[in-house]
Amino acid sequence: MLGWAAASAVSDRCVYAGVVEYSVYVDPGAQGRGVGRLLLDALITSTETAGIWTIQSGIFPENAASLALHRAAGLRDVGTRQRVGHMTHGPLAGTWRDVISIERRSDTAGR
Repeated sequence: MLGWAAASAVSDRCVYAGVVEYSVYVDPGAQGRGVGRLLLDALITSTETAGIWTIQSGIFPENAASLALHRAAGLRDVGTRQRVGHMTHGPLAGTWRDVISIERRSDTAGR
């Protein structure tokens, strides 16, 4: 497997029925080969087809490649959430992380 994309509802409230939070993961061995863009484009197409009007995600500030990918695909920075992520494993275990919130509002779904 080279990578995956997944989305889930942000809320059970009906006013947010067209909003999902998503993740895109690309295996380190496949990075830089266009896999992330293919996955993100497929996610955008499938969510718009399903009537989703906003997709949103969060990216660590130092993940420049991911931020560049998402910005190139039409997502915009909404802001930085300070100390919202708490690392539970790896070399950063126990640390709190800032996260850049990004989103894309559909030009077709939900209009």
